[in-house]
Parts: sequence; C-alpha cells; structure tokens
Amino acid sequence: MSLQRDLHGIHAIWLREFKIFQRERSRVVSALASPLLWLFLLGTGLRSTASTPEGVDYYAYIFPGVALMSVLFQGMFFGLYIVWDRKIDVLKAVLVSPVSRPAVFFGKVLGGCTDVTIQAAILLLIGLAVIPDGHEEMVHYLALYPVAVALVVLIAVGLVSVGLTIGSFFESLEGFQVFITFLAFPMFFLSGALYSLEGLPPWFSQAVTLNPMTYAVDALRWLLVPAAGRLNPAVDLAVISGFGMVMVLVGSWSFRRMR
Repeated sequence: MSLQRDLHGIHAIWLREFKIFQRERSRVVSALASPLLWLFLLGTGLRSTASTPEGVDYYAYIFPGVALMSVLFQGMFFGLYIVWDRKIDVLKAVLVSPVSRPAVFFGKVLGGCTDVTIQAAILLLIGLAVIPDGHEEMVHYLALYPVAVALVVLIAVGLVSVGLTIGSFFESLEGFQVFITFLAFPMFFLSGALYSLEGLPPWFSQAVTLNPMTYAVDALRWLLVPAAGRLNPAVDLAVISGFGMVMVLVGSWSFRRMR
C-alpha cells in the first residue's frame, strides 16, 4: 500500500513539473538559443586557432560539449523550483503528505530529467546541421541519436539531483542562483567541452579528471564524433552512472532532513 501511494505521488509530482514546463515556452527557447550562441560565436572565434583531432571540424568537436552545457545549466538550475515552492508553501503541503520524502525527490528528479531531455533532444537534432559530413555520417548520426538521448537522461539524473540537493538547503532564490552559477561554470569550463584534453598543465589536468562533466562530454563525443573521443568509453559510462547514483542517494537524504 505504501509503495502504491509513493508511485502515485511520484507520478503526480512529475505531472505537475511537466505541466509547468509546457507553460514556460520561453524557457525552452532560451535553453536552445544559449548553446547555439556559444557554438557559432565562440566556435567561429576559436576555429582557426583551436587544436582538434585530425579531420574533425571545430564546430563538430565542441557541439557535444555545448549540447551538454544546456543539460548542465538547466539540470542544476532546476533546483530553483524547490526554493520557489518553499516560498509559496507548495513544498510544505507536499512534504506533509503521506508520500515518503524519497518519493518526493524521485518525482522531482523525473520531472527535471523530462524537461532537460526534451530540450537536449531538440538540440541534438539541430546537430544534424553541424556534425554529419556526407550521407554515411548522416546515417551514423541518426542511428546513434536514440543512444545519445538515453545518455543525456543518464547524465541529467545526476545533474538534476545536484540542483535539487543544493536547493533543499536554500531559502533565498538569489543565494541559490549565485551558488549554482559559481558551481556550474567551472564544471563546464573544466569539462574539455571547448578544448582538447591533451597537453594540459598537471594541476589543470587533475581538475579536469575530477569533473564528472568531462566523462559526459567524452561519452557523447564517442557517439556523435567518434574521432574526437579520447577517454575510455567504459570509464565514461561508469563515472556518469556512479555520479548519478551517488547524487540520488545524497538527494534522498537531503529531502529527508528538510523541514
């Protein structure tokens, strides 16, 4: 009975988040416009000087990282809704319901992952104009597109969990935004999304290695631009999966302690 109640609660919370997403069309537009601006403005500026694997265009090289930029920022900033729900007392009503705290967290994670995945799936379709060079590469891209979307879901679980976990500790919207911005930008710039991982200073290389986004970017490169992949794909998948599992556990704990 308790499990059935939690499942109903997870579905209800997910449905609420999805309906909010449907009403915020401007959010989708901004989530798509920002990575594309980075791709074409920054990509054009660095294209002539940046080092990429032989035969890989710089636009194609940075596209996986730029696509995951949307997942990173949208996923982590999803925690803002926890802070907002607390302000308007919606969170209080949810937390005093018979649904367990982990179920509330899972419902929020599913809602955030749905929102992020839809936006990333659209962005990856736009990649058809950037990455494939010829019919064979087009077929390859389309064949692996569903796998790329599935990978985005896996990555989104960890990032949305991070945002929700941090949001559970904040009561101020401004404080949350400052903290997440401070965390998200280093994760993006240390992911190798815009540059090669080879030839980096030792201290910088260590920071890149500790960043879970490094493995997410590399995994998506292996799928969409195989010549650009540099790490072990099995290691990429293991790190992404482990990061997601750890953050789900931490997030469940953080929701248990919320008042």
